[in-house]
Amino acid sequence: MAVGFLDRSRIVASPGWSRWLVPPAALAVHLSIGQAYAWSVFKPPLEKTLGLTGTESALPFQLGIVMLGLSAAFGGTLVERNGPRWAMFVSMVCFSSGFLLSALGVATSQYWLVVLGWGGIGGIGLGIGYISPVSTLIKWFPDRPGMATGIAIMGFGGGALIASPWSSQMLGTAPWSIGTVATAFLVHGLVYAVFMTLGILLVRVPADDWKPKGWEPKTDHGNAMITTANVSARNAIRTPQFWLLWVVLCFNVTAGIGILEKASPMIADFFRETSTPVGTAAAAGFVALLSLTNMLGRFVWSSTSDLVGRKNIYRLYLGVGALLYLVIALTTNASKLVFVLCAMLILSFYGGGFATVPAYLKDLFGTYQVGAIHGRLLTAWSMAGVLGPLIVNAIADSQKSAGKVGPDLYSTSLFIMIGLLVVGFVANELVRPVNPKYHEPASSGEPARSEAR
Repeated sequence: MAVGFLDRSRIVASPGWSRWLVPPAALAVHLSIGQAYAWSVFKPPLEKTLGLTGTESALPFQLGIVMLGLSAAFGGTLVERNGPRWAMFVSMVCFSSGFLLSALGVATSQYWLVVLGWGGIGGIGLGIGYISPVSTLIKWFPDRPGMATGIAIMGFGGGALIASPWSSQMLGTAPWSIGTVATAFLVHGLVYAVFMTLGILLVRVPADDWKPKGWEPKTDHGNAMITTANVSARNAIRTPQFWLLWVVLCFNVTAGIGILEKASPMIADFFRETSTPVGTAAAAGFVALLSLTNMLGRFVWSSTSDLVGRKNIYRLYLGVGALLYLVIALTTNASKLVFVLCAMLILSFYGGGFATVPAYLKDLFGTYQVGAIHGRLLTAWSMAGVLGPLIVNAIADSQKSAGKVGPDLYSTSLFIMIGLLVVGFVANELVRPVNPKYHEPASSGEPARSEAR
């Protein structure tokens, strides 16, 4: 039970509190845990100093993504019950401790401590921190839920833009020493703890009777997909809508992360046999460009969903995304510009899918336990985090063993991604309003938080 400083009752906003102070609080956490996307910066130093293979150095990242989904799923109800300050504090302790334990692991040449620290304990911090502001932002911005969640989740996508150059500068260039790598982990843990604490101190929840000035909730939205009822997390997972959205998120993420995880070698391989091959610096620039579109897509597309509706925006992500993959598959290495533009749009849809899904859940299930429902849905991310890289890497390795080069390494993967996006598109089309039998009784109000499971 959260007590004292961390208790939800201690952070109810006073009259006149500006709701625009809440997105910066969320960003303080999301920009920090978004460091996860910069893990690749640590891979070469770890491999050289501890004698690891590429597969071994990827273990913390893989475990971290799995733990993100699992901790979000199992901790979602606790986040709803105890409030965002408690959740942000738990996230900060776990995420920072993961770095500190990793520093000890490197200093003592015990790589399993790095895997346990950054991947296991830090991964719990990723999951709890990721969902910590979601329901709070939706309650502060009932008039623009897509924009609100887009602002925060944009931070997770953009965290690597800060972490990557900072981490690279701290680590320096080869030859790396154990002391240098351990110190980098140590400093990261301490600095992120301070930065995340700013969000912990700043976050507030609105009073029960609060609403934006001049805004009145609509009893008839003119959109059957937006409910005025509430569904508990326990009931939500019993609905077909939840599992249809699980498929939508899983396959949209699988398609995006397949490119993101292998972006640098992919563009180099595609154009290696052409008259204008892509160098190392240009490939790194391509990765940075994708990170930028991943970040911006989270805000732009989720904000657009407030205007056009969640179902329509996912038609864009999935339908147009499939067409973009088809363009890449058919044009192969004929044009760098076409390849880069298609990849940028796909990654913007990848980011947008993450940022829009909390608002989609709010539309379908109400605001009551939307954070807990979101946490359970993020198990789709855990699956996609394994599935996407596995598809692209396994097929590329197989094709390389068969003597193929260039776009032929990825053509099969591209068509698989098209198929997954088409399945996701169909799943989105099947989403309908939730059956009233799953709604919480309107006469009794919201049930006690302790009833959630």
